[in-house]
Amino acid sequence: MIKLIAIILLAISTAGAGYFGWTQKKSSAAATEQVAELTQKVEEADKKVEATEQELAASKELLPPLMTKAQELEAVKAAFSYGMVLKDLEAAYLKEKKALSTERQLGLAGVRLLTNGTKDPATVEAFQKALEMTDWKGQQKVICAAQNALAAAGEKVKVMSECQPEAAAGKGESKAGSKAAPADKAESKDAKSSDEKKNDKKLDKKGAHGPADAHAVHWEYEGAMGPENWGKEFPTCGRGKSQAPLNVKGPFEKVRYSLAPDYKQGQLKIVNNGHTIQVNVPNGSKIRIDGRPYDLVQFHFHRPSEEHIDGKPSAMVVHLVHKNMEGELAVLAVMLREGNENSVIKTLWTHAPKNEGPEVVPDGVMFNPANLLPKELDFFHYDGSLTTPPCTEEVKFFILKTQVSISKDQVTDFPFKMNARPIQPANGRPIYSN
Repeated sequence: MIKLIAIILLAISTAGAGYFGWTQKKSSAAATEQVAELTQKVEEADKKVEATEQELAASKELLPPLMTKAQELEAVKAAFSYGMVLKDLEAAYLKEKKALSTERQLGLAGVRLLTNGTKDPATVEAFQKALEMTDWKGQQKVICAAQNALAAAGEKVKVMSECQPEAAAGKGESKAGSKAAPADKAESKDAKSSDEKKNDKKLDKKGAHGPADAHAVHWEYEGAMGPENWGKEFPTCGRGKSQAPLNVKGPFEKVRYSLAPDYKQGQLKIVNNGHTIQVNVPNGSKIRIDGRPYDLVQFHFHRPSEEHIDGKPSAMVVHLVHKNMEGELAVLAVMLREGNENSVIKTLWTHAPKNEGPEVVPDGVMFNPANLLPKELDFFHYDGSLTTPPCTEEVKFFILKTQVSISKDQVTDFPFKMNARPIQPANGRPIYSN
C-alpha cells in the first residue's frame, strides 16, 4: 500500500514538473517574439531618425540663401515704405490718361503691396484687376504672380498647379486651378484652371461671365452673397460710381460713329460655369468701335436682361465681350424679346450643359457669332463696369436698339431662372445714341 502511494506521489510530481517546464517554455517563446518585434520597431525608428537628420541637414543648407532673400525683400520693402514711389507712379500713369497694360497693372499692384502690405484693401483690388485684364495664353506669369499675392493676403483663392512653388511641385503637390480669379470675368476673360483646353476663356470659371476660377470668393444672385452684399467682399461693387447695368432712358447725347463687327465662324466651345451659359470664341473675330479694333473673347447670357429700356427689361440678353490690345473691355448687348423660336439659340441650347462643369467642344459643330446680331446695329452707349464681382469699371457698353426674338420655351430651357444684376445708379453719367 505504501509502495502504491509512493508511486502515485512520484507520478504527480513528475506531471507537475512537466507542466511547469511546458509553461516556462511557452513564456520564453512569447518573450522572444516580443523582443524580436521591439527590435524591429527600434530599427525602424532609427531609420526614421536618420532620414529626419538628413532632411534637417539639407534644410540647414537651404537656410542661408533663404535668409539672404528675406533680407533683400525687407530692404526693398523699406525702400518703398515711405510711399513716394507709389504716389509718383500713380501720378505718372494718371497723366497718360489711358488704360494700363496688364504688366503695368501688375507692377503697380506689386509696388502697392511693398508699400502698404497685404492688409490694404487697395492692394488686393489691384491684384484682382491684374487678373481680370489677363489673357491666360500670353500672360501665365501675371496670373501666377497675382494669385500667389492674393493667397499671401489671406484671400480665399485657389492657386493653380502651374503657379505652385517648385518645391511643392516636386513633391507632387498641386491645387486645382483657379478659377481664380476673379469671378466676373464675365465681361473680361477668364483665367482658368489647369485644363489647357479651357484656357481660351480668360474669365473666372465661376464668374458670371467666366471663370474661375477665377473660386476666390463665393457669390450668388440671391441670398447672403447676393448683389446687395457683393460690396462686402468686392469693394468696387459697393463703392464704384460707374457700375452696370443701367436703365437706358433719354435724354441722349449724340455720337457719330458706328459699330463694325467682323465675326468669323469657328469651332463651338460652350460651358456652364455655374452663373451663365458662355461660349468661348476662337481667335479671329473682331469689332471696330469708332475705328478701333477689339477682339471678341466670349459671349454669355442673362435672364432677364440686365439692361432695361425705359424701365423695362427684355426676356434675356446676350453680352458679347471684347478686349483690345490695351486691355480695354467693350460689351455689345443684344436684347432678346419673347417671340418666335430662334434657330441660332436652338443650336447653342442643344449643346449647352444643363449643369456646371467643364467646357464642351462638340465634334464638327461650327458657330458664327454674327448670327446672333440683328440687321440694324444702331445702339445706345454708356461707360459701365463688369456686372459681376469684382465689378471692375471702365467697361464700354453698347446696347443694340433692335431686339432679337427668342421663344418662351427657349427662355424656359435656359438653365438659370435669374442671373441678372439689378439696375445701378447712373450718378450723372451720360447715355449716348448714334
